[in-house]
Amino acid sequence: MTEERNKDAVNRLAEVRARIAEAARAAGRDPQDVTLIAVSKTFPVAAIAPVIAAGQRHFGENRVQEAREKWPALKERHPDITLHLIGPLQTNKVKHAVRLFDVIHSVDRPKLAAELAREMERRDRHLPVFVQVNTGEEPQKAGVLPAEADAFIDACRNDHGLNVIGLMCIPPVNEEPALHFALLEKIARRHGLEKLSMGMSADYETAIAFGATHVRVGSAIFGPRHNLGAH
Repeated sequence: MTEERNKDAVNRLAEVRARIAEAARAAGRDPQDVTLIAVSKTFPVAAIAPVIAAGQRHFGENRVQEAREKWPALKERHPDITLHLIGPLQTNKVKHAVRLFDVIHSVDRPKLAAELAREMERRDRHLPVFVQVNTGEEPQKAGVLPAEADAFIDACRNDHGLNVIGLMCIPPVNEEPALHFALLEKIARRHGLEKLSMGMSADYETAIAFGATHVRVGSAIFGPRHNLGAH
């Protein structure tokens, strides 16, 4: 059963890659400009290994603690893997996050930006980061509000010296994602930021049409998650 599930994941990975390439070409873009992040949150090492064997090298995790349990050994065996933190980051987990992850997608408040800057300086590990924008202004969701994004992006770069490479968003479930992707692209363009982390299993092709450079796809590769919001 496990072998069959692993084979399914590899087949689904191939399908997602093909759909990314098709969506990019339809948008007049080079498929190589879109990075697929396989979101492995909640999935064990046994489920991730076949996807690594199939050549996938970018993975995303939501929780620092879960990533600490799974990824050090995997990264030791596969040093060319890039691990992305795509979930909310608590300031008390910054030390572990900077040590383990290669890219952080969820910078969204001044206290976190300051703590990240301090820890990166301490470890001499200046990771690329994305600023997360709460495009739907949802109170339960992480992310800086669109009206405050310009000032926050400037502060991250100029006051804290963070290497801000782009913006990230998670559109509201019941709204047209294209509107949120367009808003994120507009804010990024104002700041000369070329990277856009947007699009998940249900909407990554739409995100690519709006300029996504990083799509975060989990359930469309690994299968359904139970009782969890799936990327």
